[in-house]
Amino acid sequence: MAARSSWKGYLKFSLISLPVKAYSARASGGSIALHQLHAKCHRRIKYKKTCPIHGEVSKDEIVSGYEYADGQYVVIEPAELDQLRTEADRAINVDAVVPLKSIDPLYFTDKSYYLVPDGAVGQKPFVLIQKALADDNLAAIARAVLFGREELVLIRPVENVIALTAMRYESEVTHAESVADEVESPELAREEVELTKTLVKAFSKKKVSIAAYQDEYVSHLTQLIEAKVAGKEIVTPPQTEQAHVINLMDALKKSVAQAGGQEKKPRGKMAASSRRRTNAAKGKRKSG
Repeated sequence: MAARSSWKGYLKFSLISLPVKAYSARASGGSIALHQLHAKCHRRIKYKKTCPIHGEVSKDEIVSGYEYADGQYVVIEPAELDQLRTEADRAINVDAVVPLKSIDPLYFTDKSYYLVPDGAVGQKPFVLIQKALADDNLAAIARAVLFGREELVLIRPVENVIALTAMRYESEVTHAESVADEVESPELAREEVELTKTLVKAFSKKKVSIAAYQDEYVSHLTQLIEAKVAGKEIVTPPQTEQAHVINLMDALKKSVAQAGGQEKKPRGKMAASSRRRTNAAKGKRKSG
């Protein structure tokens, strides 16, 4: 967790108001930044902020302003903006509690935070609210002003904390019905349906660890960078062509057979361990 919280305020649930602080749920690593360079000299391209009268200006010379007429601005100071914010602007106000599964992930943005109690006074009410949501798999819809912008947010229990995710408003979401007419309604044979369900079931797992998935592009890009820095020759792996599906039933049968074989076949140490257990079981049955 980050050493410093990025936001502080209050979680308001009817008459309950408890102090909370937020930590960003987004990790800073995991990506590689590529800079723009001049092709001739490989020097970085810089973007300068300039004034048409005074030329280049420094950051401390820049203020915010609103254009109320053509070319006419009124300057708004940061302190004046702070005065506009009331105590209510620092509150996360719960409007409704709903089943977590009833919220379509389509509304989620990439802005997520972890809420924790801010001080001893909020510990018990925080735990009570977190537990009440977690026990019944519930989530809360709330409104909050985060970093100067009013947000519609979803609050849900995650382990022993509360996760807050900013949501899109209805006007910002395109629903599937707008493109649903592009999906036809072909006749489905019973065998096709059953085979497809068997294929899906072969891939089903009770739980999946997202940590097991890695960004392959970042890995390949890292190898490319390291090779170029070391002056090595870049070898491009051969591209494999994807087989086109000619006969749906044949493809389904082969896929089911392949998925079933992968599921049953133990690998490496697991295979050896499985054989040992099987042999031991056979020995016991013979002796008995």
